[in-house]
This record gives sequence, C-alpha cells and structure tokens, in this order.
Amino acid sequence: MFGSLDPVRALERPDLLPPAVLAAVRDHVPSALVFEVDPAHSDTETLCRVHDLPLEVMANAVLVLGRREGEERRACCLTLAHRRVDINAVVRRRLDVRKASFAPMDVAVAESGMEYGGITPVGLPAGWPVWVDAAVADTELVCIGAGIRGAKLLVPGAALLDLPLAERVEGLARDA
Repeated sequence: MFGSLDPVRALERPDLLPPAVLAAVRDHVPSALVFEVDPAHSDTETLCRVHDLPLEVMANAVLVLGRREGEERRACCLTLAHRRVDINAVVRRRLDVRKASFAPMDVAVAESGMEYGGITPVGLPAGWPVWVDAAVADTELVCIGAGIRGAKLLVPGAALLDLPLAERVEGLARDA
C-alpha cells in the first residue's frame, strides 16, 4: 500500500531525518523505512486522502504534560489515527497528576526538537516515556512522523517497543 510512495530503508536517506531521529533509528529501529512527502500533505487525513492510504495504519504521536507538586510530568502517547488518547483517565492516572493536557504546539516543538506535524516517538530527548497503545503495537506496519513534515517513517508496530522508555499500554486510546 505504500509502494507508490517509494519507501526506502531510513538509514539510506539520512537527509530526510533530523539527527536525533536518525540516531534513534540506527540504535533502536533499524528496520524503519522512510519516504518523502509534500509538507503540505503531511497531516494524517490529507496524506491518506492524497495517497489513498487507510487511516488504520497511520499512527499519531501526541505529547502530554501534567504537574504534581511543582514537578512537570510528561509522556509521548502513540495511537492509531482513527483512535483518541484517553487523556482524562488513562494518561492522567499514569502521570499521577490531577490534570493532564496536550502540550501546546510551541512547547511540543521546543521540547521534542521536531517540526509540528512531524513529531515522532523515534528520537525524542532522553527521559520521555513513550506509551504505545496496544493497537499500534499489534499493527504489522505503521506510518508515523519522521521529525520533519517532509517525510514519514514506516515501522513495525512491535518495533516501537524497542525505543527507550517505551511501554505497551492497553486501553491508552479508544475509537473516536
């Protein structure tokens, strides 16, 4: 289904990956593939429409934040695009905070070092827990951000559990 987009081994196209993402691919998901996209078509729904891709193989990373006793707590949540992260219950409990929220765009970009619309769990700064929804982990091949809007990664869902601080989380997301 991705053949028309000409995916290649990500390590063969370092020009499509920011340095931190390239290092993480090399160290944790060397099987990752990458393909170039028009940045104007990088958003999930547009990418699916323009390239006739099913939403069920697209995964989105969202950065979440919460505070407890002055300490900021954070995580990257990865879910299939047709599902929504349960931020008010699952994420809030896992962060052990009274209120969790999606990181504002400027914070997400600054904290991740990636472009908005291309944020990926691959290559996040050290210390970021990566919570992978079970539905993502069980998907044979998922399309995720590559750190920039002009590229996407294809990764076996289970391989995302090889990322530092990655954890499979049952019920992290539910159907939208």
